[in-house]
Amino acid sequence: MEKFDVIVVGAGPAGSTAGYLLAQAGLNVLIVERGQTPGSKNVSGGLIYSKLAAQIFPEFWNSAPVERAITNHQLTMLSENASVGLDFRSQEAAQPPYNAFSVLRARFDPWLAKQAEDAGAALITGVTVDSLLVENGRVLGIQAGPDLIGADVVVVAEGTRSLLLKLAGLREEFHPHDVSLGVKEIIALPEKTIEERFQCTSDTGMAYTFVGHTCGIEGGGFLYTNKASLSLGIVVKIDALYQSKRQPHQVLDEFKSHPLVARLIDGGEVVEYSAQTVHRGGFHLMSKLYGDGYVVAGSAARLLLNNIMTLRGMDFAMISAAEAARAILAAREQQNYSATALAAYETNLKQTSIYQDWQTFKATYPLLENKRLFEVYPELACKVMENLFSPTTQPGSKALAVLREEMKGKVSMVDLVKDVYQISRGVVL
Repeated sequence: MEKFDVIVVGAGPAGSTAGYLLAQAGLNVLIVERGQTPGSKNVSGGLIYSKLAAQIFPEFWNSAPVERAITNHQLTMLSENASVGLDFRSQEAAQPPYNAFSVLRARFDPWLAKQAEDAGAALITGVTVDSLLVENGRVLGIQAGPDLIGADVVVVAEGTRSLLLKLAGLREEFHPHDVSLGVKEIIALPEKTIEERFQCTSDTGMAYTFVGHTCGIEGGGFLYTNKASLSLGIVVKIDALYQSKRQPHQVLDEFKSHPLVARLIDGGEVVEYSAQTVHRGGFHLMSKLYGDGYVVAGSAARLLLNNIMTLRGMDFAMISAAEAARAILAAREQQNYSATALAAYETNLKQTSIYQDWQTFKATYPLLENKRLFEVYPELACKVMENLFSPTTQPGSKALAVLREEMKGKVSMVDLVKDVYQISRGVVL
């Protein structure tokens, strides 16, 4: 049986980063990707936040196929026919080290995998890993078709579903309550149209986060400007979607029909449609990170952050892979790949800023269960703003009076106060 020091399953941000760092350190590394090319199986919108990624790949923006530096973020609440938003613009985000870039994973992931190959890792694509080789609870390698390949350590970085761990009895099935469905379209538009419509330059772009107008289903929408296309999509809870009796494409079509969204994508051509499950994230939902002979990184370990304003996954995946690689290198020095030795991975991770971010925003996650946030409050916010900005022949009312009137039959004052407190704890205090 052929054997490597490390086998990495998956050539996404986590897998390729782990492969890159381990190969760079001199280990014999094999990366196995089931897609014909890295990134071909992914649904990411997507944004990569640059400051953490640059810790591993300094000034990666000079060579990586990034689309646009995001200098404008807008958080927008949608009612049936109106919208109200919080708009943030920063010219500092147009200069190194930037803040975030829009990327197309079909282009970015191959670049990342190439960095691992250039460092000495072997990459094979179009190959499905059928199972982990497990003996007495210890992972000894992988099986891909008739081939058995051994390794001192296996890095499981195969994405959200991560069936290998479940099949090996090393992870429980996730609960539908903790999983969302992401549905995305790539909409082609001329560069000039994008720059005029979104008021950006040839190198900068805009990111929208939307709350509301998802058929009352808990979730939201996103829109990112690429060089000559838009990444547009929704992320909604799977159990709520099932209960609604709606198909994913119906919810997306309803979202696209909103006047604001329709204007932003006007004249575009849908060139790609995809859907994929997405974990809600949060440290409390993180799966077991390590065991005898294996570690789990990236979205396979449910490592992402959703604080309503930003959805971060790629930079978290890369940092988790870096800490996993550090633990593997320490285990190699001891020639001990037991769970006890690899536990350093979780210890390392808890010292990083991504763990601190989870702690900071841990009160945000109950908000994602609050149906009023996605249905009632966008409508209330738009009604109040409509009253303030639309004088009529009738005497006007102050915002609080309008709010009280619009609340009738929709939300009690007690629930409103509770929700405001919860929102404050989640994203303000």
